[in-house]
Amino acid sequence: MPRILAFAGSTREGSFNKKLVGIAAKMAVEAGGEVTLIDLRDFSMPVYDGDLEEAQGSPENATKLYELMKEHQGLLLSCPEYNSSITAVLKNTIDWVSRPRDGDAPLAAFTDKVAALFSASPGGLGGLRGLTHVRAILGNIGVVVLPNQIAVSRASDAFDAAGSLIDSDLSKKVENLVTNLVETTRKLSQ
Repeated sequence: MPRILAFAGSTREGSFNKKLVGIAAKMAVEAGGEVTLIDLRDFSMPVYDGDLEEAQGSPENATKLYELMKEHQGLLLSCPEYNSSITAVLKNTIDWVSRPRDGDAPLAAFTDKVAALFSASPGGLGGLRGLTHVRAILGNIGVVVLPNQIAVSRASDAFDAAGSLIDSDLSKKVENLVTNLVETTRKLSQ
């Protein structure tokens, strides 16, 4: 059973991306994945600073995330778009987790992982511009990013009161991408 780590690139309590990743995580379990859903709010870290790293080492939460990522073969990420790009919390997470660790190969937490990318935004593009940056960063550090992605536009109208997607066609697209993530992760992990 492929192990998938799922999280949103947001710490906001009412984040549309947290709703979306929660839906996708449930679908990943139904597709045969073992999913660990986390909230980056539980892993707060200082902004990456090489001097801080040299003086104090890696923050405890960065080490926890590093180990969690190494234990999983797949990543299910829902990535908000801030000013047409990646959020600071997601970029900072990647920066800290990508740092070298004694005894491990470079980028051990990312290399050969399979990722599915999602986004949700109140805007008309659904966070699509930010996904371009996330895709480029992950690809550069050894992650196999699935070619399809989901960008939920007008997210303030996309979820019902229970937090489910209203549009059944969109829900099916999310399910298809999640199933592809689970199947591809399973095949590449053998």
